[in-house]
Amino acid sequence: MRQISKFIFKITGWKDVGEIPPDMKKAIFIIAPHTSNWDFFIGRFYCWIHRIPIKLLIKKEAFFWPTGGLLKKTGGVPVDRKDTRHIIPYVVNLFNSNDVFFFAITPEGTRKKTNKWKMGYYHIAIQAKVPILLSFIDYKEKRAGIGEIFYPTGDMDKDINKIETFYKGIHAKHPEQFNLT
Repeated sequence: MRQISKFIFKITGWKDVGEIPPDMKKAIFIIAPHTSNWDFFIGRFYCWIHRIPIKLLIKKEAFFWPTGGLLKKTGGVPVDRKDTRHIIPYVVNLFNSNDVFFFAITPEGTRKKTNKWKMGYYHIAIQAKVPILLSFIDYKEKRAGIGEIFYPTGDMDKDINKIETFYKGIHAKHPEQFNLT
């Protein structure tokens, strides 16, 4: 899939930027903006190009035949969005029980415009003691990748302000649907 993904990026004019340091074994990717179904494919191609064994939450309703098996093979983990109480402990446990684990979350939680980002990614990073990779898909520049490695301090307001500053220059596929924290 790596070569196919490189080819797709090349013929469509996309550039992959940034990498995970070779010694990094665990991290949580936050990917924003998330306003299109295409975000999944662009992000997945990026991960195949860089050989990142990514896992990501996808609403359980998407896991039906015949696509359910494919979603699992591409890193999808079904989640019940109606009962979110157990998601953070579940993902923290995945980090703690795996030697290598990379997990992606779209903090908006949906492709629709939201009033604020969900903060689960932040709580997961703090509890699992892993860095947050500020990842993006910029449709104007046709770039996808990792912009910064962010280590949360526990001062949530200060940290969120830094994260928000990073994403201010990123262009969504549907800009009218993108809202920062």
